Amino acid sequence: MAENKALFLDRDGTLIRDAHYLKDPKKVEIIQGISEALHEARHLGYLLFMHTNQSGIARGYYDWSDVHACNKKMFQDFGWPKDFFTEICIAPEEPTATEGYRKPSPKFEFEMIEKFELNPRKCWVVGDKWIDPQTGLKASMRGALVKTGKPITIEMQKQAASEEVPIYENIAEFAKKEILLHV
Repeated sequence: MAENKALFLDRDGTLIRDAHYLKDPKKVEIIQGISEALHEARHLGYLLFMHTNQSGIARGYYDWSDVHACNKKMFQDFGWPKDFFTEICIAPEEPTATEGYRKPSPKFEFEMIEKFELNPRKCWVVGDKWIDPQTGLKASMRGALVKTGKPITIEMQKQAASEEVPIYENIAEFAKKEILLHV
């Protein structure tokens, strides 16, 4: 039986401050205090994945090189090595797309479950929008919301409560409560 565990993390609003259609690396602003938590999760055996929707590519607002430049700046600012994430999924599809990797599609999560023999019950999808935990739930994983990005509405709070999706201030608090306390 698969025993590997993982965290699937959103980028904008979760790892870095949300900037509308981010294309300029100079506008990348990391969220302080989460790098240490992610290093600890890796130390505890969690594989780390980044899954980010980037519809600005399909909409023609920016291109792949802009996304890669912003990711590179994020890695530099956090001081992460190039291989910090086991894999990265950049979903370029527009919100109306029905095929592809755009969250809430769990296509990427299902592929990683198979490729890395992940136990979905030991995996989380974490982000600032409902589509993040929703993606995890569709892949039989757990989901969590963080308050570092888009505002969490009352409707989202109700949905989260009904689906047993916890809400945390940030990734550091999530890791402290869900990862470090369950070692």
